[in-house]
Amino acid sequence: MKYFLDSAKIEEIKYAYENWGIDGVTTNPRHIMNSGKPFLTVLDELGSEFKGVENFPISAEINPHLDDAKEMVQEGKKIASLSSNFIIKIPCTEPGLIAARELEKEGIRTNVTLVFSPSQALQPARIGAKFVSPFVGWKENSGEDTNQYIKDIVDIYKGYNYDTEIIVAALRNGKQIVDAAKAGAHIVTCGFDVYKSSFYHAFTDYGLDVFRKAWDNTVQEEVVLK
Repeated sequence: MKYFLDSAKIEEIKYAYENWGIDGVTTNPRHIMNSGKPFLTVLDELGSEFKGVENFPISAEINPHLDDAKEMVQEGKKIASLSSNFIIKIPCTEPGLIAARELEKEGIRTNVTLVFSPSQALQPARIGAKFVSPFVGWKENSGEDTNQYIKDIVDIYKGYNYDTEIIVAALRNGKQIVDAAKAGAHIVTCGFDVYKSSFYHAFTDYGLDVFRKAWDNTVQEEVVLK
């Protein structure tokens, strides 16, 4: 499974890339806002930081106010021209799907986002989108069980040999990461703190404490390298 970082903050993206080996980045308008920087400034930073890094996709979302497919295509082309790493993130609406289809036909890779059902996930795969992003967190906040919905998307894609990669998005905790992995999704994308929390377990700290006390009460000999 691949790990993408859901962020627009260049410092935490650099940290996660250098220390965790993340496989890509997803951004959205809220992440851009939280970075405190203008949209194009963030894109310039990301494009410059990962220039020449192959197979490191960075999803950049078009203006969410656009609801005309032609305008979406035009904006997608502008963003794609800024960096070979950029994937154009487009909402799963009818105009968005029309735009994504046109962009893919022109060789510009897309990530169809804001997907909340298997029926929505079908068309992105049919048109050959690079990625599809079904959301988990928001659905679970509404009391929905998301395990079956992700598994259904995975099974449908496998059944038809679709090449579109599934990015399970809006994850809030380590259990949701594990659920996505068990379902067979290709990728998860999470916030920085979600990954940090997923690396932690209280019993690991407990065990380290036990081992440190044992170490401190053991006669130590200098290790000699031969």
